[in-house]
Amino acid sequence: MTDVWVAAVAVLVALIVLTMIRLIAGPTVPDRVVALDAINTLTVAAMILLAVLYGQIIFVDVAIVYALLSFVGTLYIAKYIGGELGQ
Repeated sequence: MTDVWVAAVAVLVALIVLTMIRLIAGPTVPDRVVALDAINTLTVAAMILLAVLYGQIIFVDVAIVYALLSFVGTLYIAKYIGGELGQ
């Protein structure tokens, strides 16, 4: 049964690596911001799967805090790109 969870985490890690390529090679800044947000979302999903795999609730708590911080970070970057913070 744990093989399914390990495979799911491996798929998420592979997706994170592919998204990092997009983050590095993104032609525009908004593309890179979307890639960063996708990496954060995939990381949260991986943490939740690891919580199930290892039976540790602390991973869920860390995932919740990480999701909140990544959401705030994405909003900040979006406002910076939109020019609302520079004025």
